[in-house]
Amino acid sequence: MDLEQEEMQFLGVFGVYLEAYKLIFRWRKIFSQITLALILPLAFIFLAHEEVSTVLYWKIRFNEFRLRHAEAGTPKYDRISDLVSSEWAIYILLKGLYFTFLLVFSLLSTSAVVYTVACAYTSREITFRKVMSVVPKVWKRVMVTFLCAFLAVFCYNMLFALTMFLWVVSLDYIQGLGLGVLMLILMIYPIGFVYMTIIWQLASVVSVLEDSYGFKAMIKSKDLIKGKMFVASVVFLILNLSLGVIYWVFRACVVFGWRYAGTIQIIGYGALCLLLLFKLILFALVLQTIIYFVCKSYHHENIDKSALSDHLEAYLGDYVPLKAQDVQLEEYHV
Repeated sequence: MDLEQEEMQFLGVFGVYLEAYKLIFRWRKIFSQITLALILPLAFIFLAHEEVSTVLYWKIRFNEFRLRHAEAGTPKYDRISDLVSSEWAIYILLKGLYFTFLLVFSLLSTSAVVYTVACAYTSREITFRKVMSVVPKVWKRVMVTFLCAFLAVFCYNMLFALTMFLWVVSLDYIQGLGLGVLMLILMIYPIGFVYMTIIWQLASVVSVLEDSYGFKAMIKSKDLIKGKMFVASVVFLILNLSLGVIYWVFRACVVFGWRYAGTIQIIGYGALCLLLLFKLILFALVLQTIIYFVCKSYHHENIDKSALSDHLEAYLGDYVPLKAQDVQLEEYHV
């Protein structure tokens, strides 16, 4: 990185983006290899699933329509019923495989990019083989953090569902305030969801670079994000808006593109969406790692580059995470 850690605390949204771009460009060879091995399959799985599941879903709906208009007890009805049942089984299996592969490649990609950015921070030369040898040991920690974050988000959504249920039940008692209370609930929910997602993303970086993972990493992430919540939120919203645009274009031009476009055009749109998506994923992973360093700098938690470099190399046996007490938390004063 071009900046010393003391200077990183002053980076705003534009500065974080610029730093990420410069880092990717400077280390483009290793990031290209990581992209081809992990991020490209992740992007392909995401888009291919959308195409296949949509086609299969509407095929099931069509057969269900045929089933409703077939006479019960006839061979035709039994044949269509068996077909619908088998198609639903395939659909559920497809969803299960999709989420499994999406999770695995997401965690591997996160581990690889975070580790590589940390190596870039120490200006240490790193090879793709070295990254791939470390990643299988690191991603287990990221997995534990993901499961804890998933549990936290699940509980949050259950709390939201309970709140909405209580709102419906209490409508007779809060007739004049009903709409106002509903608007307040609908405003608070997305804010809380964005906050928890940002904490989870930063906790993934903490899980790779420090000795905390799981709920401890989330608590550490919550403390780190204080003071830089605005920058992290804007970066998060821009990335998700970009993802939403790519997703909408893919559905409109590829999934339902047969209505007005030829095969060549559909293939072209699909290739363009795939290109934009894997670049966006790489950029997002680099950004969340840089935000980690920005937050560390903001809280005056100096990271000694030589000690960090030693810890990044300590993977000959089990992976050795960065220990806060002797590496990460040497405070400096401005």
